[in-house]
Amino acid sequence: MFIRTLFSTLLCLLLALPAAAQQTAEQFLATLKFQDGRITLPGSIATLDLPAGFRYLDPDDSTRLLTDGWGNPPGPKTLGMIVPAAVSPLSAEGWGVVITYEKDGHVNDSDANDIKYDELLKSMQDSVAADNDERKKQGYAPMTLVGWAETPRYDKASHKLYWAKELHTGDDKHNALNYNIRVLGREGVLVLNAVAGMDQISRIRSEMKTVTAFTDFTPGHRYTDFDSKTDKVAEYGIAALIAGGAAAKLGLFGKLFALLLAFKKVILLGVAAVGGWLWKLVGGRKKVDLSKPK
Repeated sequence: MFIRTLFSTLLCLLLALPAAAQQTAEQFLATLKFQDGRITLPGSIATLDLPAGFRYLDPDDSTRLLTDGWGNPPGPKTLGMIVPAAVSPLSAEGWGVVITYEKDGHVNDSDANDIKYDELLKSMQDSVAADNDERKKQGYAPMTLVGWAETPRYDKASHKLYWAKELHTGDDKHNALNYNIRVLGREGVLVLNAVAGMDQISRIRSEMKTVTAFTDFTPGHRYTDFDSKTDKVAEYGIAALIAGGAAAKLGLFGKLFALLLAFKKVILLGVAAVGGWLWKLVGGRKKVDLSKPK
């Protein structure tokens, strides 16, 4: 009786969904407006000179890919995403670079050579572990920061910061990769987070060098345009930038969203809208590959 009632409830919910929520992967991707060539990011603070191998999604389409396509909860608005042109973002090989901007002021990079990265990693691991109770309350699996996938390094000439984290969530068989790049500017920091699996790190490491080469602030917004007489200075330096000190201002949900981006989930469009309560009721979430049409 319980199973029949549960099935009837699920069927009614699915039938009540709009047609757009019951799309195949191909239908969903066809609704996204991929752009190429020279892109000026919202606010005209930076540009992307995309080579043939990359495409851009605007903030609205990026939100749809992150939530409907990858199963992340709604979160802070982005400046868009960069995705490779050769693979579907919904396939196992798919990955993307989430772009945001933190206008917290000019970041002083004087601490770059003095950071003890082992101690910083331990502090970050403790912070991730401390958030797990709240993650569980919101219906998400606990998360562990395994360690550096690439030790942080700062290029003082270009004012670009690079590092990568290896993370594990719940009972997933494979760890996830967050490859991070920060481009320091006059009034803030351009944030580029590559979302992929650990097995893709060699490719991502290579591709992100290309991404940083075609990403730059527009004149007037560059690090060297800073005017100490008029411009605000950020309350944090390079170490806090790596640890996520700026992200803490978003509050707990913002931090959870940033971490959840590490674990892109390819889930069935439409079924996700039914709600996590149903999946938990029947014993857990089922991952469905959207790379093939139903």
